[in-house]
Amino acid sequence: MTEPKDKLIVALDVDTFEEARILVDSLGSVVNIFKVGSQLFTACGPVVVRYILVRGKKVFLDLKFHDIPNTVANAIRAAVNLSVAVHEIIESSGKKNEINDGIFMCTVHTMGGKEMLERAVEAAAQQAQSVGVIKPLLVGITVLTSEASTNNMSALVLERARLAKECGLSGVVASSHEAKLIRQELGDDFIIVTPGIRPSGAGENDQKRVMTPREAARMGSDFLVVGRPIVKAENPVLATKKILEEISQVN
Repeated sequence: MTEPKDKLIVALDVDTFEEARILVDSLGSVVNIFKVGSQLFTACGPVVVRYILVRGKKVFLDLKFHDIPNTVANAIRAAVNLSVAVHEIIESSGKKNEINDGIFMCTVHTMGGKEMLERAVEAAAQQAQSVGVIKPLLVGITVLTSEASTNNMSALVLERARLAKECGLSGVVASSHEAKLIRQELGDDFIIVTPGIRPSGAGENDQKRVMTPREAARMGSDFLVVGRPIVKAENPVLATKKILEEISQVN
């Protein structure tokens, strides 16, 4: 049975490496996976990814690649390569067993189309084999949780999820409102990552389609992404523990 801390992804949506470092160090005892998105990666680049890896934690690289197929394939290769320098550091210090093998998960936009998605999957597999790391899970962005629901939202999300599976992706990023449908249609081995998670009593901010951790887990989401309710909390560790407790209540 998956432990709650293996389902929770803390989004490091902060401006500086120092803010991210403090969060990783303070939450390391209760969290295994950290998300690095466009905000933090633009601010300090690969250094934050490599720091998380050196700390023995998993990285969800959420850069939502969406471009021509060749450009996306090259970006995926570069993402896989982010672990290479870390391996060299660990090997030289004689502590290789303290590092996770490469990027854990990475996002691409399903709107990029079939060829782009297939090239991304191929590039991830080839580069991981080339540098000797575990191939990252590739998950496709369906519809952003900041978009308001429409009458055809579920059909649109399911269409894009089917395309992702057809192209060989490991899963999708989707609102918890569509998670149950995706699970029913595409099976238990298809990963569902759900952002827009807000603990009971928390504000929605700019998210339109949100759920509590307990509700999202019940709908079938494999991973729950939480940012502001943790990183902006007065006590991030306590806030995290409360969310983990909510997740643990799901049978």
